[in-house]
Amino acid sequence: MKQISNLQIQDLNITPAQCVEWVRESFCCKYEAQLPPKISLHPQGADFFNTMPCLLPPQYDRFGVKVVSRIAGKKPSLHSDLLLYQASTGELLAFMEADWITQMRTGAVAALAIQTLQSATAQTYAFVGLGSTAHATMQCLQAILPLGRHITCKLLRYKDQAERFAAEFAAENITFEIVDTHNDLVYGTDVLVSAVTEMPELFCPDDTLYKEGVLVVPIHTRGFQNCDLFFDHVFADDRGHVCQFKYFNQFRRFNELSEVLLGKVPARQSDTERILSYNIGLGLHDIYFANKIYNLLSKH
Repeated sequence: MKQISNLQIQDLNITPAQCVEWVRESFCCKYEAQLPPKISLHPQGADFFNTMPCLLPPQYDRFGVKVVSRIAGKKPSLHSDLLLYQASTGELLAFMEADWITQMRTGAVAALAIQTLQSATAQTYAFVGLGSTAHATMQCLQAILPLGRHITCKLLRYKDQAERFAAEFAAENITFEIVDTHNDLVYGTDVLVSAVTEMPELFCPDDTLYKEGVLVVPIHTRGFQNCDLFFDHVFADDRGHVCQFKYFNQFRRFNELSEVLLGKVPARQSDTERILSYNIGLGLHDIYFANKIYNLLSKH
């Protein structure tokens, strides 16, 4: 059995573009995998332990399970570990620290959703919640932007996070704007990415500020329930993640992102559609990444 650390994974120098491609590949084999719902336990307050198993399609011969926890007051508060097995024999192949996997696959899924579902004319992007998930999303988004394409990126001011984020991702093809209110962030934005983990109220109660053609990507689901009711199309990484939402039965249209990537449904019917893309997180991506990483390390 291999013990694989986050540092060993980082030393492989896997690119953000490669992460997006792995996410695309795993979405495309979703319906051949065995992917039960995650099990979530809550010891106190907002703390949780999520257990996320997945049996990859037979050609991979891999089963795995990731456990991700959030403990308030712990630094960092989120932590992930993963067990990877050979499915045909039950042999435990590796114990992995999975913080890098969790962060990068989450950012890659958001970037892939943007690439797939944004309008053809999208050029103004906005981010709220500028922690590690937003950083991973921006890394992946930069990696897949067409060469020569210039975008504007709006950031919500919070302490000095926006300034540091803009400095980290400074590039000739990106103009950063820092705004002070939720309304300013939403107004005129083509793609809104929320990586906020705590949001007790609606992010923007004024429905009229969401322009035609907007794509909203709540990496964490909080704050956009009003959009459920008037957006034209809602996507998710898995139906099971959203079917218990209060307004699920009132979605105008719903599909899984895998259906678009497999060519079963179109991403958009027009550039004026308002679209939501909920990506709650799949064990499928974690185990697919883990298998790729295990194979890379086995060659060294």
